[in-house]
Amino acid sequence: QVQLVESGGGLVQPGGSLRLSCAASGIIFRRNDMAWYRQAPGKQREQVASMSSDGSTNYADSVKGRFIIPRDNAKNTVYLQMNSLKPEDTAVYYCNVRDSTFYPTRDYWGQGTQVTVSS
Repeated sequence: QVQLVESGGGLVQPGGSLRLSCAASGIIFRRNDMAWYRQAPGKQREQVASMSSDGSTNYADSVKGRFIIPRDNAKNTVYLQMNSLKPEDTAVYYCNVRDSTFYPTRDYWGQGTQVTVSS
């Protein structure tokens, strides 16, 4: 079974930092494309960051320069390092991994973790 377990969410003040983690079982991150999404109340889910299996990354303009995706291959875990957080970053954050071994492609999701940025 493929399972993604997220942790690290919480309350942080504006300008602070937070690191989310996504630990995988049943799938190897370094062999697949992955991404972080977020969904704020009343908003559609949006992609904020992605990493291809070759290690290349892309970031949404709203988080570029503030968020990065470190990866620990030995632990089969990826992270979302969030710096200089703003109130508008408040959302539920989801880890996603795309398995392209099969056709059609399969997507797996973490359970989501709440990030609240407030003073």
